[in-house]
Amino acid sequence: MITREKKQAVVTDLQKHKTDTGSAAVQVGIETESIKELTEHLKVNKHDFAARRGLLQMVGKRRRLLKYVAERNSGAYLDLIKKLGIRR
Repeated sequence: MITREKKQAVVTDLQKHKTDTGSAAVQVGIETESIKELTEHLKVNKHDFAARRGLLQMVGKRRRLLKYVAERNSGAYLDLIKKLGIRR
């Protein structure tokens, strides 16, 4: 689980304006942090298959959100993946 502080840090880093908490870029950032934490969990707990399934669902959701961002604004998409360190 992502902590409230980490989530707030991601939101403040990626928000477009002061009250932006749900734009696609912010959602991608939150999913990325959750994926990182779950990946670390799975390195220790190799047989946690329920968590592995959840990880695959998160990756799929992030991929769909990134596709949406890329269709709307390719420049914003490139900036977002560079800022988050996602290779695509």
